[in-house]
Order: sequence, then structure tokens, then C-alpha cells
Amino acid sequence: MMSLRAPKLKWALLVLTIFSMVSCSTPKPSPQTIGDVKVTQALEPLWSLKVGGDTALNQTLFLVDGKLALATKNGVVHVVNTKTGQALWHFDLKATLNAGAGFDGQSVAVVTSSNELVVINQGKVAWRSRLTAQTYTNPLIAGERVFLLLADRSVMAYDLSNGQRLWTQQRTGEALVLKQNGVLMAFQNNLLAGLGGRLAAMNPDNGQVRWELPIATPRGINDLERLVDLVASPTRLNNSVCVRAFQAQVGCVDAARGSLLWSRPSNGARGVDGDSAVLVGTEANGVVQAWNRATGERAWDTDRLKYRELTDPLMTSQGLVVGDAGGWLYVLSAKDGSLLNKVKTSAEGFASKPTALPEGGFVVLTRNAQLLAFQLP
Repeated sequence: MMSLRAPKLKWALLVLTIFSMVSCSTPKPSPQTIGDVKVTQALEPLWSLKVGGDTALNQTLFLVDGKLALATKNGVVHVVNTKTGQALWHFDLKATLNAGAGFDGQSVAVVTSSNELVVINQGKVAWRSRLTAQTYTNPLIAGERVFLLLADRSVMAYDLSNGQRLWTQQRTGEALVLKQNGVLMAFQNNLLAGLGGRLAAMNPDNGQVRWELPIATPRGINDLERLVDLVASPTRLNNSVCVRAFQAQVGCVDAARGSLLWSRPSNGARGVDGDSAVLVGTEANGVVQAWNRATGERAWDTDRLKYRELTDPLMTSQGLVVGDAGGWLYVLSAKDGSLLNKVKTSAEGFASKPTALPEGGFVVLTRNAQLLAFQLP
């Protein structure tokens, strides 16, 4: 179940606690039996690495120059060689984290639950800085800067070399924020950030907003109904950037022009992925839905994985990969959603989406502290 946070309204947090208790007491529908699958696409293990610590922390995995960075909830930061699965270095902050690690191939940035930004380089702390609010989104390191999306709906930039704060862009918004990884990414010479239900492009030098586009508009009579935060992970292909608004819409924008291409209703809580033909997402009930990437028209959907609490999807040239809360990985056809393979892993659910490896295949972080790498021959 998704977690929510009200940075300023204590009463709202109480309402959400009660709401969560009621929701959790409602029995979940049982998934249908999938049965045997005629395997038409192999899925083979490459390597695995036990990273240790508590990895119940959902996060985006950043892969740069054959290296991957991750952070555990209890504050252990790891950098791993993605070709061999060997750990290059790790560092124990001895502090609880709320979000995963930002990584540029050299430096790692994390934020502790006590609101301290920490940048680590080659296993040593480079600098620290106190923040004004918590964050649930991986920091982004790009262009020799560290960018942050905070829970008070502010975006901040720091100089990577010395920790100097460069700018802050504060935006008002709905009272509640989603306690989940949000949208923060680079596009050409722009910083793209999810501000409520809007995608904004900012000048990375000074934080000036160049354009803002609504993916979803807040609706409803209370704060809970009006929650429309954008969720990670978005997907980019050339100038097309597509993203999901929590339990409301999916949409694509032309990030070069700053124009909305299309948006469609969609009740999901996970990010999207796709190729030049289709955009694919997993709905809250486990239905996998595909839209024509250019027009937003419905392409196909499948309920074979219904009620299985799916991860964000990963689009590959061999098919669509998605995991579920039971530790299963599935490969689906990108053309019609038909099931091509299923493999049971040792995972107790997944703490990241399947993430493409530069040499082919993918890697995924499990909730029981393992990195699993697979190939799709």
C-alpha cells in the first residue's frame, strides 16, 4: 500500500492513518492461477549479490559507466560493478534513509531521515548539508550539481564539488504529498520535476521555471481525493517524456517544446516505460495496460497478472519485464501483452523496478537485500 505524508497538517496525517487501517482490514482479491506458460522467450540468471541491510526502501537504480549505486534503509550505500556483480565499495552512514541514492558514476548522494544531505565519493564522505524538509525521491546528480525534490514541494540545487546551495524553488501545492519516489530527471539543459500533478522544466543554473504542464488536475472534496503527485519512474524517448500521476492519469509531453501531447485516465501507482510504439503501465489492480505512444489511444491490455501487486514495467527489445510481490518475474509480449515466460526468484517482493543493463538484460533489487541480474537471450 502506498504511504502518504502531510508535512504541515497533523490532522491530515491522522485521517490517513485511520484510512490506512480501514483499507488494510479489507481482504484483497486473490490472484487467478496462471498455470503453465509456453516459454517463447528465455529468462536466464546472470549473477546475484547479497547486499545486506534492510532494502525495504523502494528506489530507482542509477546505472552509469558499468556501475550501479543503491542505498539500504538502514543507511548502507553500495556501488556495484554491473558486469560482474561484485561490490566496488560500500559505506555505512549509520543513519536511516527515506529514499534511494543519486549517482553519476563517481559520487553518491543520499538524504537521511533527519534531513541531512550526504555526498559520498569513493567510500568517503565529501560533505553534508542540513535540509529544511524530508524527501522520498532519489537525489539527482547531473552537470556537477545535486538536485533534490523535497516533501514541502521545493526543488533545490547544490554544487557537487563543495556543497554550496545554489538555489531553491518553492511551490505551493496540495496539503498531502505521496511518500514515494517522485519525478526528478535531466532533459537536455533542463531539470524536469514533478510538482503535484504538473511536470515542470527548470533552468538548472538558477531554478527558473521554463514551462509547466498539467498531467492531472486535483479533484475531490478532501485532501486525500485531491492527491495527484507524479511518480517515478518516467520514460524518455527522444523528446517524448511520459509519466504517471498517482491513481489519476498517464500522459506524454514534448519536453523540447514544452507541450502536452496527450493524457489518459489511469488508476495506477507505479511508473511507466515504453518504446517508440507503445507506452506501458501497471494498474493498481494488476492489469497491464498499453497505449499508443504517439496518440494515447489504447493499444492492448491483459489481466493475466491481475491482483499481483506489480512493479513498474521495463521495456526491452525481447519483451516487457515486470515483477510481483511474490517474487515472480514475467516477460510479456510488447505487441499484445501475451505471457512469454515466468520465473520464480528468491525475492520477497522487489524494492526497485527491473532496470536495463548496458550490456543487455536487467537488474532488480529485492526486498530481502539481493541484487539479481538476468539476461534475455
